[in-house]
Amino acid sequence: MIDAGAWWPELKPWLIGTWALYILVLAGWIVLQKREPIATLSWLLSLAALPVVGLVVYHFLGPQRIVRHRRRRHLSRNSVGESLPADLHPSEDCATVARLAQSATGYAPCAASDARLLVGGEATFEALLAAIAGATHHIHVEYYIFDPDRTGTRLRDALVARAREGVRVRVLLDAFGSGRLRRRFLAPLQEAGVELAWFHPVRLRFIWRPRINLRNHRKIVVVDGAVGFTGGINVTDDENEAINPRAFHDLHLRLEGGIVRWLQLAFLEDWHYATGVALRDARLWPEPPEGRLVAQALPAGPDSPWEPIHRVKVEAIHQANHRVWLVTPYFVPGEAARMALTSAALRGLDVRVLLPARSDSLLVSAAARSYYDELLAAGVRVFEYQPRMLHSKALLVDDDTCIIGSANFDHRSFRLNFELSVLLHDGGLAGELEREITATLSHCIEVRADDPPGPAWRRLGDACARLLSPLL
Repeated sequence: MIDAGAWWPELKPWLIGTWALYILVLAGWIVLQKREPIATLSWLLSLAALPVVGLVVYHFLGPQRIVRHRRRRHLSRNSVGESLPADLHPSEDCATVARLAQSATGYAPCAASDARLLVGGEATFEALLAAIAGATHHIHVEYYIFDPDRTGTRLRDALVARAREGVRVRVLLDAFGSGRLRRRFLAPLQEAGVELAWFHPVRLRFIWRPRINLRNHRKIVVVDGAVGFTGGINVTDDENEAINPRAFHDLHLRLEGGIVRWLQLAFLEDWHYATGVALRDARLWPEPPEGRLVAQALPAGPDSPWEPIHRVKVEAIHQANHRVWLVTPYFVPGEAARMALTSAALRGLDVRVLLPARSDSLLVSAAARSYYDELLAAGVRVFEYQPRMLHSKALLVDDDTCIIGSANFDHRSFRLNFELSVLLHDGGLAGELEREITATLSHCIEVRADDPPGPAWRRLGDACARLLSPLL
């Protein structure tokens, strides 16, 4: 029988020294990642307390070789850029927020001849299917979630029908979000000649170079280069109230005019990034009709160091004169975003934040509630949507500025996901969004300053916020 007391005194200094060296090396590694202080401290404490488990978690959810991905994205933009129309270049005449967006993304403000706010999956899929049915040259589809359910089958069959008529159909799906798709479901697409590609597919090398945190959360459809769709609605029965009465409540956009060219560019860059194929065809760039509505696409992702959507939203809030209404399903903001909201409220502006009362993530809901005290103390009005999951992602500033897209108001969307939103300056569309948010408010309960979550929920929320911070 081995006597532990005999060897422990000799082994103990070696274990302590190894543990100290482990912490020292990882501390240098983590600090170089340039996260926020709370995230850095959380990772250090987690790895110190759980040396083996923490290291595995950090490998999959910590550093993501973003520098390598930035290089690939840069090559994608350069390859696509060789064939761009002359008007798809930065503009010299930009307002402050638009100039910030252009500097951070390379995407210039432009004109849209038409912009329609689509409320809910039913309206979105009907408009989308109508546009697809009228396609004559190409259809480009890019989604985070594409499920093999009734909604997904209907869209798949519509794409198959157009492909069989000679329309070039290209579909780019996120390998994680659309992981439920199987060969049997995809076979009709491939048999019809649809080109299918996967964003960050899961392969054997995934274990050595994980990409869990680098997901393509964008929703883009471009039909003949003339009609574009983007927003927050995925292809799933969970977001189609025509099929599921408990479907998520969400928003989407149908766009025409010059803005569609920028959606096309975003798709082509993503396609080249995923496939290595640069599409160069003049028919991808039809001459857009003139329009008066000012629009600007906002692509963002870990390939950019500037967090474009984060910066634009914060700057828009800082420039607000009388109103800031924010709708988001996930609310885990950093210090800059929280300060923008609370500063606007302290300036006397009408600041409202709409969140789901019941989210599809208990951890994220608890984390969001941990910020209520700070928001309410500054004068921000917080509302919780009651009927079902609120999945809309929109920001309304004053009476003429709105941002609608795929990005949530949280660290993951701002830093890790590949997202796309659209910045729009138009009183008419802003008025539509105001009416939609007002209708949503009628199904909300306002959180009062004297009844925020109790101490137990607050502690749980704080813990969840700290737990989520290291993952970012």
